[in-house]
Amino acid sequence: MPLRLWPSTRPRYLFGSRFLGHMYSRNSYATVSPTILPQPRTFDSDESVLPSSLDKNILAHLSASSDTTSLHELIRQYEANSGHVFHCSLPYESRPSESRQRPGFPNTSRDSNIVMIAHCVKTGGDHKVSLSSGFALEAPSASQGGTLFLTCAHTLEEMRRSPLLLSNADSSPRTSDGTRGIAQKSGTFVISGSPGHQQIHPISSIPSALPRSDLLALTCPKVPVQTLPVSPYPVQPGTSIRAHFVSHSSSPPMEPGWVPWVGGTWSKWVRGTVLGYRDFAGRETTPGTYDALSHLLFTPLPTMGSSGGPIIDDESGAVVGVMLGTRMDNRVEGVRGWGVPSETIFEMFSLPGLEGKR
Repeated sequence: MPLRLWPSTRPRYLFGSRFLGHMYSRNSYATVSPTILPQPRTFDSDESVLPSSLDKNILAHLSASSDTTSLHELIRQYEANSGHVFHCSLPYESRPSESRQRPGFPNTSRDSNIVMIAHCVKTGGDHKVSLSSGFALEAPSASQGGTLFLTCAHTLEEMRRSPLLLSNADSSPRTSDGTRGIAQKSGTFVISGSPGHQQIHPISSIPSALPRSDLLALTCPKVPVQTLPVSPYPVQPGTSIRAHFVSHSSSPPMEPGWVPWVGGTWSKWVRGTVLGYRDFAGRETTPGTYDALSHLLFTPLPTMGSSGGPIIDDESGAVVGVMLGTRMDNRVEGVRGWGVPSETIFEMFSLPGLEGKR
């Protein structure tokens, strides 16, 4: 009997990534592995993709900043602080107060508390920008007076392996004849605000990360965004959710409900459903048991640039997960939304009552 090799069922991550040279421009998106079903296109054609005006704005801010922490330093911190536990707790907010809820999730750009995270590097006339989403956590002690943001880690991992970043490990290296090479600038920024009042803030440090769960904590000077309540408890399969989707199309998407967002992009709170959970081995797991709830599956499929954004319980208004991309569940069910449950976020923090104890 001939053997049949089944395709890989590893996850596929979605995020924005751009690499431009002197005379060449192309929008590309990195994936971990191919899937059985073709990935649904976010854009109708390459011409509909947002032009490089967002890149130019980010790179102009990078060039003008004199105290930006470089990606080389941020990656060093990422490696050194992976698994670090803050000596403070994150509030348990499975049923947040009315002042912390976002009833109805109004689709207006002015009330969006979601931010864009941009990792960028520029060497001479070449540059690379990698985009994802993120949100602020209620942990002032962990951010040392600044703001603590949570996002996905795979966009930083992509920059970490970028030939452009690796080609110039020092900001101004010496060549073989002792002369200086092309200067390089790099950094990570938080983009917040509304379409008419966009703010760009440099990331100063990476105090913690969970690479296996694809989570990354970032700190920067105080940013005027509201933190989101996070639930420590997994929701049951079938729970109605909302997820913050992003579109980098230059024109409004065909579906209703999309509103202008930062950097000329579009955003929408999309209704969906939690489908189930998986452990790190890909086995089906169930809340309320001793099973490890390492990842969650949900619908609909997230758009490019949405990874790192929150999955919110439609009833309580609390964050119950973080989007990471898509995954081939099986040949019958097909591709599903892929994320991590919010209980994993609490692995970065001390238990209540044990803050500051070593």
